[in-house]
Amino acid sequence: MAGPSRIVQDLRRARVLVVHPRDEDGNVLIAHLKRLGCEVRATWPLPPSLPPDIDTVFLHIEDVHVEHALEIIDLQQTAIIAIVTYESPTALQAIIDLNAHGVISKPLRPLGILTQFVLARYRQSYEKRLAGKVQKLEETLKSRRLVEKAVSALRVMNGLDEEAAYKLLRDQATSKRVPMATIAESIIAAQDTMKSLGLSIGAKNSLK
Repeated sequence: MAGPSRIVQDLRRARVLVVHPRDEDGNVLIAHLKRLGCEVRATWPLPPSLPPDIDTVFLHIEDVHVEHALEIIDLQQTAIIAIVTYESPTALQAIIDLNAHGVISKPLRPLGILTQFVLARYRQSYEKRLAGKVQKLEETLKSRRLVEKAVSALRVMNGLDEEAAYKLLRDQATSKRVPMATIAESIIAAQDTMKSLGLSIGAKNSLK
């Protein structure tokens, strides 16, 4: 769990883009973020793309095309904090569609900005870690399916039982110092090529 000092350090490393008109509310927000010690840039309206190093966006959601905002924000996986004037159905829908990590209401006051800033960055970081775990799990399952299919192919081509086919696949991966899934893909590709050429792949027709 992050301690107080680590939270402050994280905020000071933040690279923030404030997408808000340069009015009194915008100036209050920018000044407060600068007092927190983070790097702050400001723009209005929402640009065609975000600067590549931005990791947090404070977005005034009124007069913003949500589809465009989603496209450029998702591309960089930034934390997003929505700024709303009225809790109207349209504003609430925009917050949901954007999957905003935090929300602050106008008129803007320093009280509350820090809390939403911290929570938004934590939520975005958590979602990123979770997405990474899901991706790893998907890759593991994909590799397992490839290995199972390659083992089946080796059994057909070489007349091996399952244990022997698996050992052959594992030994090949070890000797070549590559993942088993890489060898499995090659075996499956070879089997598919033989099938497409109408060649027999049964063990009894294998070359000795």
